[in-house]
Amino acid sequence: MRIILLGAPGAGKGTQAATLNEELNAPHIATGDLFRAALSQGTPLGLEAKSYMDRGELVPDNVTVRMLLERISQPDAADGYILDGFPRSLAQAEALDDALKSRNENIDKVLLVDVSEDELVRRLSGRWICRTCQKPFHVINNPPKKDGLCDVCDPEDGELYQRDDDKPETVRNRLGVYQDQTAPLIDYYTAQGILTSINGEQEIESVRADLLAALE
Repeated sequence: MRIILLGAPGAGKGTQAATLNEELNAPHIATGDLFRAALSQGTPLGLEAKSYMDRGELVPDNVTVRMLLERISQPDAADGYILDGFPRSLAQAEALDDALKSRNENIDKVLLVDVSEDELVRRLSGRWICRTCQKPFHVINNPPKKDGLCDVCDPEDGELYQRDDDKPETVRNRLGVYQDQTAPLIDYYTAQGILTSINGEQEIESVRADLLAALE
């Protein structure tokens, strides 16, 4: 199946995408990872994206879509994939649909992990990340064994830090951007009859079970 995971920052999409990856044996494709890989490998699309980034401009949707199409053309995505972080806007959703139609393909299911704004603020403002491996921790839900240090990395390399956009004073601004740009996708995919909303404030295992039930 070709699946899109929707949800606000902090909704737990990354965690659930990893679970779905194991259950469905479908690659978890995050656009952030695609950009980092393309830039580090110096691919033609990566260099094209870099030219915009170096000028302080947003990477055009058509470049992002082409990068995504290149990734889903790889053998491991032949039977399906899980998109996380794309599309982020109605224009991107329409561009993705047009590109897939040219390949006689379409998105099969859109799963919305729905979490209230107050809960999102609580989650995001407590999140800390390892500088080395990028493993996330949370002061309430998933605290590190030692304050300020990653459980996985060498203590000298595993310092935890809080991203600027995870600080409480900026979290609500991030959520405002999500509501303006990404929330309209809910109506877009609902109109197509392929969106299912999941209560993202349950225990992780319950969210996982509901996601899998929606796919069945």
